[in-house]
Amino acid sequence: MENKKPIFTARQITGIAVLLALVVVLQAALGSITIGAVQLNFTLIPIVLGGILFGSLAGAILGFACGVVVLIQVIMGGSVFYTLIWANDPVVTTLTCIVKSTVAGYLGGLSYKLISKKQPVVALFVASAVVPTVNTALFIVGCLFMFDSVHTMTGGQNLLVFILVGLVTFNFFIELAINLVFAPAINRVIKIVKKG
Repeated sequence: MENKKPIFTARQITGIAVLLALVVVLQAALGSITIGAVQLNFTLIPIVLGGILFGSLAGAILGFACGVVVLIQVIMGGSVFYTLIWANDPVVTTLTCIVKSTVAGYLGGLSYKLISKKQPVVALFVASAVVPTVNTALFIVGCLFMFDSVHTMTGGQNLLVFILVGLVTFNFFIELAINLVFAPAINRVIKIVKKG
C-alpha cells in the first residue's frame, strides 16, 4: 500500500482556513466599501497571500470562496446592476462570479511559484498584480457574454466603453494599487510564516 502525500499539511490547512475566514469576512462585510464611484476591495489580498504561501491550488480555493460570497451578494440584489444581470443571465452571472476569482487565485499562486526561485520580491509584486488583473479581465469577459443585460444598463452607449469606464476602470486601479501597496506587508507575513 502506497503512502500518498497529502495535498496540504495540517499546518497549511490551518493557514488556508484562517485566510478563508478572512476572505469571507472581508467580502461579506467590507467587499463593497464605496467612496464616491470607487469600491474598495481588500478581499484579493488574502487570495494573493494564500497562493503565495500555500500554492496555486490554495489560491484557487480562496478565490472560489470569494466567488461564492460575491454570487450570494449578487443573488441578494446588492445593486441595480446585480439585480439586472442575475435576472437576465443567471448561468453566466454564476460562472462569472465564481470563475473570475478562482482563476485569478490560481494564476497568482502559479506566477509566484514560477518567478520566486530567481526573484522572490519581483514574484511577490507580480502575483499581487496578477490576481486583480485576471479577476477584472474575466469580469469583462463575463459582461461581454451578458451583452443584453449590460447593454440595457448603457442606454445605447458603446458596450465596451461602458464596461471599461463605467464598471471597471476605477475599481481595477484601486484593487491593483491596494494589492501592490500591501505587497511589502505580505512579504513580511511570508517571512514570519516560513520562520515559524
